[in-house]
Amino acid sequence: MAEAEAALRTLAHNVRAARTRAGLSLDELGRRAKVSKGALVALEKAQGNPNFATLVRLADTLGISVSALLEGPAEGRVRVVAADTVMPLWAGAQGSEARLMLTTSGPAPVEVWRWQLAPGEEYPSHPHQAGVVETVSVTAGRMTLIVDGTEHTVEAGQTATFDGDAPHAYRGAGNETCHLIMTVHLPPGPASTA
Repeated sequence: MAEAEAALRTLAHNVRAARTRAGLSLDELGRRAKVSKGALVALEKAQGNPNFATLVRLADTLGISVSALLEGPAEGRVRVVAADTVMPLWAGAQGSEARLMLTTSGPAPVEVWRWQLAPGEEYPSHPHQAGVVETVSVTAGRMTLIVDGTEHTVEAGQTATFDGDAPHAYRGAGNETCHLIMTVHLPPGPASTA
């Protein structure tokens, strides 16, 4: 339980710091991210249990990566992350999961995700801020990538890319679990007024 409390304190600190850097009040951040002021107040006090969708909306609005909200200070020039040390940020009812492995630093960070999609299980994603580009590289199995209502089959050995500001979803296809690496390329700077 101590790890969960420490992670929540880190999240609270990072949200408050990013909000302050962006010059946003709690009311304005809540309006732009579509998160209640009460939930933001609780989050910045290291209380509550924000879900994955809330973290994505906050990160998009603040113009930073989800992992920038979750990570403590950097520990050196090289960072090696093992999948079994990273908790899933999303877990589906059929065993699917998404783990945010790391985010690169710099003015236009890139998130690196590991996904497992069980056959038929789907994760719908809300549209991200303009300028976000996603790639999915399937390493085993097959998935259906749905962008703006159009389905695209992506099989092992294939990579797809798309603008993340459209509604999109990922669904396991075929008879075996789909394994994929996703990158989310973030534009520099905080999100503009929406």
